[in-house]
Amino acid sequence: MKTITTPFTKEDALKLKAGDQILLSGVIYTGRDAAHKRMEALIQEGKPLPFDVANQIIYYVGPTPTKPEHVFGSGGPTTSGRMDAYSPTMLSLGLRGMIGKGYRNGDVKEAMIKYSGVYFGAIGGAGAYIGQCVQSCEIIAFDDLGPEAIRRLVVKDFPLTVIIDAYGNDLYEIGRDAYLKENHHG
Repeated sequence: MKTITTPFTKEDALKLKAGDQILLSGVIYTGRDAAHKRMEALIQEGKPLPFDVANQIIYYVGPTPTKPEHVFGSGGPTTSGRMDAYSPTMLSLGLRGMIGKGYRNGDVKEAMIKYSGVYFGAIGGAGAYIGQCVQSCEIIAFDDLGPEAIRRLVVKDFPLTVIIDAYGNDLYEIGRDAYLKENHHG
């Protein structure tokens, strides 16, 4: 198990390999497709983003309402493919990490290699547990989007798996190939 603290630099990204288990601590930001669409519009208009994405990590999540005794609701990962149209642009601006679930397309993988980005998988179905890793939560942009507003989170020991590393190695493909080889299907 490796530990990572944000900001998440290019050097940090290049040390990780697909399949690595990590515990992430520090500041991360949330954003799903509605927030990404708005950020893309800001970029097109030459306006600043709500936060500097350089060496940051975005968690694709729309948390449930926060219970009074908690700082964050249940926050399981969103299917990452919904952000694929926006991710290459975000990576080109220095975004270093993305957290979600599911496959990423070829354009995103190429941008990850070009800009040294990493795609982390969070455990689907473990939203309540993940919520307990959040120490503070502040809405910083697009409040009108409700659960899809951009939040600044401080997390401690957030468990993640490197799905796609900065070299383009994809755990989903590696795992499938190993299974096929082991079971003589390929």
